[in-house]
Amino acid sequence: MQKPPQPQDFALKETSPKIGASAVTGDKLSCTYDLVEQMQYLYVRVVKAKDLPGKDLTGSCDPYVEVKLGNYKGQTKHFEKKSNPEWNQVFAFSKERIQASLLEVVVKDHDVVLDDFMGRILFELNDIPKRVPPDSPLAPQWYRMEDRKGDKVKGELMLAVWMGTQADEAFPDAWHSDAATVSNESVALIRSKVYLSPKLWYVRVNVIEAQDLVPNDKSRYPEVFVKAILGNQALRTRTSQSKSINPMWNEDLMFVVAEPFEEHLVLTVEDRVGSNKDEILGKCMIPLQIIQRRLDHKPVNTRWFNLEKHVVVEGDQKKETKFASRIHLRLCLDGGYHVLDESTHYSSDLRPTAKQLWKSSIGVLELGVISAHGLMPMKTKDGRGTTDAYCVAKYGQKWVRTRTIVDSFLPRWNEQYIWEVFDPCTVITIGVFDNGHIHGAGKDSRIGKVRIRLSTLETDRVYTHSYPLLVLHSSGVKKMGEIQLAVRFTCLSLINMLHMYSHPLLPKMHYIHPLSVIQLDSLRHQAMQIVSMRLNRAEPPLRKEVVEYMLDVDSHMWSMRRSKANFFRIMGVLSGLLAVGKWFDSICHWKNPITTVLIHILFIILVLYPELILPTIFLYLFLIGIWNYRWRSRHPPHMDTRLSHADVVHTDELDEEFDTFPTSRPADTVRMRYDRLRSIGGRVQTVVGDLATQGERFQALLSWRDPRATTLFIVFCFIAAIVLYVTPFQVVALLVGLYVLRHPRFRHKLPSVPLNFFRRLPARSDSML
Repeated sequence: MQKPPQPQDFALKETSPKIGASAVTGDKLSCTYDLVEQMQYLYVRVVKAKDLPGKDLTGSCDPYVEVKLGNYKGQTKHFEKKSNPEWNQVFAFSKERIQASLLEVVVKDHDVVLDDFMGRILFELNDIPKRVPPDSPLAPQWYRMEDRKGDKVKGELMLAVWMGTQADEAFPDAWHSDAATVSNESVALIRSKVYLSPKLWYVRVNVIEAQDLVPNDKSRYPEVFVKAILGNQALRTRTSQSKSINPMWNEDLMFVVAEPFEEHLVLTVEDRVGSNKDEILGKCMIPLQIIQRRLDHKPVNTRWFNLEKHVVVEGDQKKETKFASRIHLRLCLDGGYHVLDESTHYSSDLRPTAKQLWKSSIGVLELGVISAHGLMPMKTKDGRGTTDAYCVAKYGQKWVRTRTIVDSFLPRWNEQYIWEVFDPCTVITIGVFDNGHIHGAGKDSRIGKVRIRLSTLETDRVYTHSYPLLVLHSSGVKKMGEIQLAVRFTCLSLINMLHMYSHPLLPKMHYIHPLSVIQLDSLRHQAMQIVSMRLNRAEPPLRKEVVEYMLDVDSHMWSMRRSKANFFRIMGVLSGLLAVGKWFDSICHWKNPITTVLIHILFIILVLYPELILPTIFLYLFLIGIWNYRWRSRHPPHMDTRLSHADVVHTDELDEEFDTFPTSRPADTVRMRYDRLRSIGGRVQTVVGDLATQGERFQALLSWRDPRATTLFIVFCFIAAIVLYVTPFQVVALLVGLYVLRHPRFRHKLPSVPLNFFRRLPARSDSML
C-alpha cells in the first residue's frame, strides 16, 4: 500500500549552511565548533574600577558602567558609596548589527535626579584584537578615564575588549545586545543552560505480614490492608485473606523516587470497618536512605518495623493505646531497572539506574542548532505579533536549552552540543518554544518538535536539514515554521555498536522480574511528574509545560485520529503479504504463462533438492536488500502528517483529542461521541467474534461436537498417515504443488472441498446470549 507523499511544505529540506564541517578552513573553530555558522561578537568585560572621584557632598560615589555601541547600550549594576567597585560583567554586541565605528565605555554616578558623568574610555573598532578559542582569555588591562574633551581625569577602569565568536567561554553568561529590551530581572530567563534529569530509582515495597494488631472492635474479624504513601504516590495492598490480628499479604508495591531523597515512605495498617470508613491500626515512617540498594534479582533481607502507637483523642486528654504491633517488610531500591520517563518507542536512554551496570559508550552525538525561519507570532506585544524563541534538546539524562532570541521570527542560535551515546537505537528530541516569562508570568508556548532516531543516521556524516515544525491544533495541523539543524553521529567502535544489536533493549531485570504493563504505565507517569517538578525548580527553570511536551505526557490518551493512523500502519505492514498473495494467485491462474512455467521449474528443483530451500530463501532476501539499497533514505526521519492521519482528520475528532480528562464538553457532544465509540466497538466486537469462531472450528475437528465431521476427519487422518508413510515425501510435495499451480482449465469457481468442510464445522457462537 503505497502512501501518497505529504505536501511539500511539510517535507524535510536539505540545506547547505556555512558551517566548518562542510568546508576546509584553517580556523581553529571549525575543529571543535563545526556544526554551526560562526557569529562574530564584540565582547567587553568590565572587571573593576579604582580611585573614582567623589561626587556626593560626603565625598563618595554610587558608580556604574554604561557600555555604548551605536544605538545599543548596556549597563552594570550600581554600588552604593564605593570608589573601588568590582563588577566582572561581560557585554556582547552582535557584529551583524554594529553600525558604529566607536565603542564608548562610560562610568557614571547614580543619582536620584540625573546621573553624573565621571569619565569614559573610547575604542576604535578597527583596533580591537580578535580572539578564537582555544586561545587563552584576553587579560584585562587598566585604562585611565577621560572627560568629554579627551583630557585624563581621576579614576581607572579595568577592561578587556575583543572580537570573538559564540564559541567564547564568556558567551553564555554575557549580556547580549539582541536582548537589550529585557529587564535585568529577566536576563537569567533567556540564557542558554544545560540541565540534568534527576537520578530515578524504583522503590520495591514487599509487604509480607503484620503481627499483634489491636483493632478497636474486638468482636469482629478485622479486614486489614496496608496503604503506602511516598510523596504524591499512594498505593495499597488487597485486603488480607487471613482475617486475624496477624494478617499476611506478600504483595509488591512499586514507587518512583529521585535523588536526593526528600520524602519518607509512610506505611499505615488500616482496618475496613465500614463501606466508607477505614480505621488506622498502626503507622510507620521509613527514611529512604536506610533502604538497601540491589543491582540484580537476588532477594534482600527482610526487616521488622514497629508500628507507632495510635493516639486516640478524648476531649482534651490524649490516651495512648499501648501495644507492640509490628510489620514485616522487604524493602529495596531496584537499581537493575531502567526507570522509564519517556515512551519506549522513542526513548533516549535505556541504561539501568545503577551506574555500576553501565556499559562503556559506543559513540558521540553532536547537534548544531543553527536557526529557524518563518516562525508564527505566538503573542501580542504593543499591538503587534512577536515571538521570543528558544530550543530545548533532550537526549539521555542531559537537557540543553539555547538562549532566547528576543522578538524575532528568524532567530539564529548557532549553538552546538554534544552527548555520549550508549545505544544506537535511541532518539533525540528537539523542541522549539516561545518564552512567555520575559515580560510577565505567562506560559511557554510550544512551536514544534523534531525527533531523530540515531540508528537511521550514517556514522561520521553531517546531516544538515531544515525540519518543518508541525503542531496539531484543535483546528487542524499547522506549520509553525522551520528549524535548521546539523547532526553528526560519530562511532567510537563499529564492533561494539554492531554487538549492541544482539543485546536486549532494556536491562535484564525487565525480563527476569518483569513489571506489568499497567505498572509500567503508572510508574512512567509518576517519573514524568518527578522530572518535570525537579527541572521546574532549577534556576532558570525548565518549565513544566516544556518538559511534559518533550516527554509526550499525553501520548497514552484516547484519540480517534491516532487509532485510525495505527490501523493504516497495520494495513501498510500487511500490504506486503497481500501483494505476495495476489502475485501467487496470478501465478496459479496463469496470467503470465512464462512466469508460471519458471515457477513450476523452480518448484520441481526445490522438491528434488530440498537442501536448497533455505539457501534460496536467504539468497532471495539478500538480493532484495541489495536492490533496495539504491532507494535507501538519505535523510533522517521527520514528522509525517500523512502517517499521523493529521491532514484529513475531522474537526470533531480533533476537539475530542484536545478535550480535558475528565471531559469538559456539553452532554450532547459527549453522548454523540459515546454512541460513535459504541458503533466502532460493535465492529471490533464482530471482528473478534469472527476470529473466535475460526479458532473454535479448529477445536471442533477433534472435539466430537459434530460426530460426523470428527469421524470424517479422523478417518482422513488415518488414511493420510498410511499413504504418507508408504509414499516418499518428495512425491507428495510435488503432487500437492502441481495441484495448487494447475491450469485454470482444471479449476472451477466453487470453494474447495477442505474449505467447505471447515466452514461447516460448529462454533460456540450459537451458545452465546
